[in-house]
Amino acid sequence: MLSQSAPPNLDETAHKRERRKEARPVELLDAALSLFVEKGYAATKVEEVAAMAGVSKGTLFLYFATKQDLFKAVIRSNLADHFPAWNQEFDSFQGSTSEMLAYAMQSWWDRIGNTRASGMTKLVASEGSNFPEVVEFYENEVMRPGRALFKAILQRGIDRGEFRPMDTDTAVYSLVSTIFFLSMWRHSLSPCDSATTLNPQAFLQSHVHALIHGWQAA
Repeated sequence: MLSQSAPPNLDETAHKRERRKEARPVELLDAALSLFVEKGYAATKVEEVAAMAGVSKGTLFLYFATKQDLFKAVIRSNLADHFPAWNQEFDSFQGSTSEMLAYAMQSWWDRIGNTRASGMTKLVASEGSNFPEVVEFYENEVMRPGRALFKAILQRGIDRGEFRPMDTDTAVYSLVSTIFFLSMWRHSLSPCDSATTLNPQAFLQSHVHALIHGWQAA
């Protein structure tokens, strides 16, 4: 007697389809990040993003109306969305301001600097003149909150008598420039840097230590 296969479980099939639908934005953002970092903003085509994510271009447009919307979502999910958590962490930080600053820079390296997401800095720096709206969005979503966070840390040190009085608007760029250098090094210079053995974490710790030493109150 021929055996009959069990009828498909329609609830299970629908559940799997729903899970797949929910995963698509994440898969699209992951594919977009890879291509933006590898090829740049102008050269990346939405068809390539969709293909890498395993969906059609039409499906991509269900979630992101334009390439610029997709780019903004990549910036938010990989960079800007870290700031609420960081602000909450530092609001309740119990250590010294020197420890807070060292932790902030190390946390940036762990969560962004040592990941593909740091390549977005190179993208904005290299293509920003052609896409001013991209630069404006990056400034509002990443640079401005980052400077505000660093300024708050430095002001904490001043208020507690740990750091000498300083122009925090200017001082934050000593930290921002370190982030910029390591981002550019990782995605531009590191593959060609066979003559040296830069340890990015050691550099980060050394540079932050030097800054803290210079800022500490006598």
